[in-house]
Amino acid sequence: MPGNRAVVYKGPGRVAVETIDYPELVLKDGPGVNPLNVGRKCEHGVILRVVSTNICGSDQHMVRGRTTAPEGLVLGHEITGEVIEVGRDVEFIKKGDLVSVPFNIACGRCRNCKEGNTHICLNVNPDRPGSAYGYVDMGGWVGGQAEYVMVPYADFQLLKFPDKDQAMEKILDLTMLSDIFPTGYHGAYSAGVTTGSTVYVAGAGPVGLAAAHAAQLLGASVVIVGDLNPARLEQARSFGCETIDLSQHADVGEMIEQILGVPEVDCAVDCVGFEAHGHGRDHQEEPATVLNTIMQITRAGGRLGIPGLYVTGDPGAKDEEAKIGSLRIRIGLGWAKAHSFVTGQTPVMRYHRQLMNMILSGRAQIAKAVNATVIDLDDAPRGYADFDRGVARKFVLDPHGLVRKHHPERFLAFSQN
Repeated sequence: MPGNRAVVYKGPGRVAVETIDYPELVLKDGPGVNPLNVGRKCEHGVILRVVSTNICGSDQHMVRGRTTAPEGLVLGHEITGEVIEVGRDVEFIKKGDLVSVPFNIACGRCRNCKEGNTHICLNVNPDRPGSAYGYVDMGGWVGGQAEYVMVPYADFQLLKFPDKDQAMEKILDLTMLSDIFPTGYHGAYSAGVTTGSTVYVAGAGPVGLAAAHAAQLLGASVVIVGDLNPARLEQARSFGCETIDLSQHADVGEMIEQILGVPEVDCAVDCVGFEAHGHGRDHQEEPATVLNTIMQITRAGGRLGIPGLYVTGDPGAKDEEAKIGSLRIRIGLGWAKAHSFVTGQTPVMRYHRQLMNMILSGRAQIAKAVNATVIDLDDAPRGYADFDRGVARKFVLDPHGLVRKHHPERFLAFSQN
């Protein structure tokens, strides 16, 4: 039996690469596993050799200590892998298939799954609808920042790439299908972006950059990205976005007017979430800032996509209300302007096949947009630290060296950095 090295949360600000159990087709007890899920048999699942697995901003919230994640939790919900073992009840997925794993775990059998709402499956998390790999309060499914991982409900969930050689040539784009690309696309799509739209994207982290690229694919005439980080804004400009440096400018409407001639946009997307800061030179954490700003600068009758993460438990929040996810949102403003809001996890399966085709055809260039950067699994702690400092990169972990083999030009050896 091979070993299985994985990225493990060790407490606020710390992760480590440790050897964990090799996966089996059963959910065993461990850090974060819901007691009602312990012993759950998964003959409908597969074991994957992980080809690529990405560091996500949602992981970073946990590593910063801003959730109730337990120490010892195996991280990682952005997974692409090769099938090496199939369960007894798997009919259509075969050994050797190269697949993308939606970060939402979904049974395919409940009412929500049948309606396409795989982000709020009713059968995979005993505490509440919705689940994900390696994430706090999501049922305890073991994360995929590892060499090997178990994936349940394989026939329903997995997206098989049609040609393995072609897929490995495009792997830096395809690895984004498990979360970031569909999430950015969902934010733009649910905000109503269409031909000729003017769009404001709050946040130039990887999800914000993905949302900006998605808005371009959907036909936006102008995409404006706002952030406090100049390096990330430069990355947004690299593929044709307008930008606003929020560390220098507090009035977003005024800056939009300088770009568009009017102080409002048709659509807005919140890609920041609950660790938002205010704007201007003396900015501090103000978790409702982005939500209130996008209501201010979106035209009456406009729509707001909110893929940015908001939580019900934030032990690091600055006030007692925010610790339980209660924020000072100007809902009256949104009501007065007849805004529509779409929130929650992204139903990845609603988009991933179409986005795969966009990648394979060369239409979508998501790896370029987010500056995909390959690092060794052993360098995950450094990747988390650099990501936390705001580098303009999307780190792709390469547990078996397969991505580096195909894309040595995108590999970053930290010892040489």
